[in-house]
Amino acid sequence: MASLFNPNPPLVSFSSIRPSSFNPSKVVSNFNQTSIITNNTDVIAYTKLFSSSLSMATGRSSAGVDNTSRKLPVLLFDIMDTLVRDPFYDDVPAFFRMPMEELLELKDPTVWIEFEKGLIDEAELEKRFFKDERPIDFEGLKSCMISGYSFLEGIEELLIALKEENYEMHAFTNYPIWYEMIEEKLKISKYLSWTFCSCKNGKRKPDPEFYLEALRHLKVEPANCIFVDDSLLAERRM
Repeated sequence: MASLFNPNPPLVSFSSIRPSSFNPSKVVSNFNQTSIITNNTDVIAYTKLFSSSLSMATGRSSAGVDNTSRKLPVLLFDIMDTLVRDPFYDDVPAFFRMPMEELLELKDPTVWIEFEKGLIDEAELEKRFFKDERPIDFEGLKSCMISGYSFLEGIEELLIALKEENYEMHAFTNYPIWYEMIEEKLKISKYLSWTFCSCKNGKRKPDPEFYLEALRHLKVEPANCIFVDDSLLAERRM
C-alpha cells in the first residue's frame, strides 16, 4: 500500500506493477521499464500473459530452463490491497461504529506505524489506539481483522501460476506482527516467503534503506527485482 518511490530521485529503482486495471496492449518487450496496471477481475485471464511477459523480459522461458539456476526477476509483493483485502477501511470503522473520518480523527496518528515497525507490542497498541486511551475490545478488533482478510479476486490463481513458473517471490510490506494472522488464515507462505516485513527490521517503505536491505539480502541488482503494489502514490493511513 505504501509509496514505492521517493519523490526525489530514488537511491534504488525497482520495476513496478500495479494490480488494478490491466490493459494487455501496454505489455512491451522491455518489461523492466513497463508499469502495468491490472484489474483484479482480469487477473486470471491474463496470468499466462503476465508470466510470459516476465519470461520475455529476462530472455527466459519455462521450457528448457535449468531449474538449478536462479530464475530472475525476483518478485516482491506488497500485501494489503495488493494480494489481500485490507479490512481497515470498511470493517474497522463498522467495528467501532463510527465513520472513517471520525475514526481517523480520534485514533493516535503514530501508534500504528510504531506497531508496524515492531517498536511497540500489542499491549501498547491497545492502550494507545485512541488519542484519549479509551478502553477498546482488542480481541474483538483482532477478530474483525481476521474475518476481513481474504485473497483479492484472482490473486491466488496468479500466485499459483507464478509458483508453477518457478519465480522466487517475497513479501515486501509495511505490516506488523499481525502478518502472522494473515498467514494463519490464508497460508500465503505456500506461494511466497514473508521475508521483508516492517515488524522484522524496523523499516517502512518508502525508506530507501528498506529497499537496499532487500537487495543485499537477495543478492540481486535492482533491475532484477519487480515490485508489485496497488499504488505508487498512496501512503498507508493506518
